[in-house]
Amino acid sequence: MNLMVNSIKSISTSCRRVWVVVTCIFLPLMAVCADAGKLRAGLQQLVSKYNAVVGIALITDRGDTVTVNNDEYYPLMSVMKLHQAVYVAHCLDSLGLDMGYEICVNKEDLKPNTYSPLRDRYPDGGITLTVGELLCYTLQHSDNNACDLLFDRFGRPASVDAYVRSLGFAEFAISATEDDMHRDAELCHSNYSTPLEAARFIDWLYNGCYGGDNLQYVRWVLLDCRTGLQRIPAGVPADVKVAHKTGTSDCDASGRWVAVNDVAYVILPDGRNYSLRGVCWKCG
Repeated sequence: MNLMVNSIKSISTSCRRVWVVVTCIFLPLMAVCADAGKLRAGLQQLVSKYNAVVGIALITDRGDTVTVNNDEYYPLMSVMKLHQAVYVAHCLDSLGLDMGYEICVNKEDLKPNTYSPLRDRYPDGGITLTVGELLCYTLQHSDNNACDLLFDRFGRPASVDAYVRSLGFAEFAISATEDDMHRDAELCHSNYSTPLEAARFIDWLYNGCYGGDNLQYVRWVLLDCRTGLQRIPAGVPADVKVAHKTGTSDCDASGRWVAVNDVAYVILPDGRNYSLRGVCWKCG
């Protein structure tokens, strides 16, 4: 299952309840509703109770789709790090390199006023890390400095956008770095996607392409995402495997979270799999 949903402790009560409800009730609903229309109606009824715009898209392993509020473009936030990771894997393949390729990390790469476990661990820089290690920071810890470092070394957002479009995706855009969005919060709207296009992207990653070892590494890293554990992973049983990438905004001038996301590929114990994106936007 590919799912996009976000929920963290400090998020507004309304938005947090949305994701608890969606993730905890979605799988049982899906199990009993063979009819996509009934499933869509059930989800619409659930999310209509909350002070937020909620977008959901599901792709089953049979290729069926269910969407709720899919006619909006929702900010991706750090979910765009997934698109970047696929692009970086492509770049390595093109250069004949693997995830062991090393990159120097200097102090000037480690901006002080952004979320960065990498900077917290190596505040003075002056280290060398592999691309694989940097992708662990971006995908598992959502590190903003590691993300912008990869933009600097492999290609700017426009290059990521162009490559993802070459794969057949269109209802999205990536044009801002993490530093861009930190400097101007409005630029978070420059990186966006419909719920279905984000679900299609992670579904393609796990079901639509083979790729080589570099892309397989990206798939493997997503299975151990450390952020958003109160989101999709919290709403599924322990024996369900979840590969996911979260994205969370800062608060806007009115104190509201702009967007809270999770996109996931979910594998049930019986082998069925689903691709789902959920996003809570303008949550009060």
